[in-house]
This record gives sequence, C-alpha cells and structure tokens, in this order.
Amino acid sequence: MNPADATGKAKELLDAVQSKLGMTPNLMRVMANSAAVLDAYLKFSGALAGGELTAKERERIALAVGQANSCDYCLSAHTALGKMSGLTASEILDARRGKADDAKAGAILTFANHVVAKRGLVSDTDVTTAREAGVTDAEIAETVANVSLNILTNYLNHVAQTEVDFPAAEKLSDDSATESCGCHSEACSVA
Repeated sequence: MNPADATGKAKELLDAVQSKLGMTPNLMRVMANSAAVLDAYLKFSGALAGGELTAKERERIALAVGQANSCDYCLSAHTALGKMSGLTASEILDARRGKADDAKAGAILTFANHVVAKRGLVSDTDVTTAREAGVTDAEIAETVANVSLNILTNYLNHVAQTEVDFPAAEKLSDDSATESCGCHSEACSVA
C-alpha cells in the first residue's frame, strides 16, 4: 500500500512508522493492507522490545529464522538492524548459521532453530540444554515469541514477494540455510 493512499488506522500507523524510522519499509506497506495486521505486528514487536532479550539477541533470532525460512527481505532488513544494534558483520553471519561466540547467545540461537525446525515441538532436552547454558524461562518464552513474530514476517514477505528496500544481505559462502542444529529430528529441516 502506498502510504499516500492510506486512510484511517492504516494511515495513522504508517505515519508513526515513517516518523520513527525516517522511512516506510516495504514490509510495513504490505502489512498496511490490513491495519489489524500492521497494528498487531507493531504492538507485538514493541512488547518484545521491552522483554528480557537484548536487541542483539532479538536480531540474532531474526537472522536465524530468516535464514531458515530463506527470506531475503528479512535477512536484508535484519542485517541492517543487527548492525544498528551493535552486531558485527561476522556476528551477523554467525547468527544466520545459528552460531554465536557467546555461549548463552549460541544456546538461544540453537533453541530458536529447534523451535523453527521442529515446529515448536521441542524436546525436554532442548529446553534443559538452553537452561543449562543460562537461558531463563522468560528468555525461552521470548525466544518462542520472537521466532513466531519472525515467521509471520518471513511468510508474509514470501506471499507478497515484498521488494527488498534495504541493502541486500550477503550470501552465505557455504550455500546452506543453516548448519546442523543438532536436533536429529526427522521434522528438522536444519539437520
């Protein structure tokens, strides 16, 4: 939706996005076709921003989920947002591979990849392993919520074939969506 054509709640939300970001990303324009979808997305992402996970951790999750779902739009957007949150270029590429040099961040990414690959049907071992790495129950819940939020954007971008309006994300040299998450589940597309 062209922001100039928006009316009512959609216009109000798009104006707020433009004011906050200095631009209206194409994903927000797609979401604005339903003011309810854009409103829900903005409220959900805003609520998660006030949670336990840091901006860097949320961006790492977004990158891992975007890679798992082959969402070029989200990979490009979250590469830019990840840099803004303080992630280095190598940390961004590692997150896309489900890795981090920090043990806790790595555990969050592994758990996030399990959630995606197993469609939420994670094992007790997956949860225990995350907890043993220092991930709290609040962070586990927020990881699931962040995975869900990013699946929404990944899938909506696939359906809409959203034109990427961020600098294109670097292609991974190993041509894999992500490296093995280690879950060994038949439902896991990552392993």
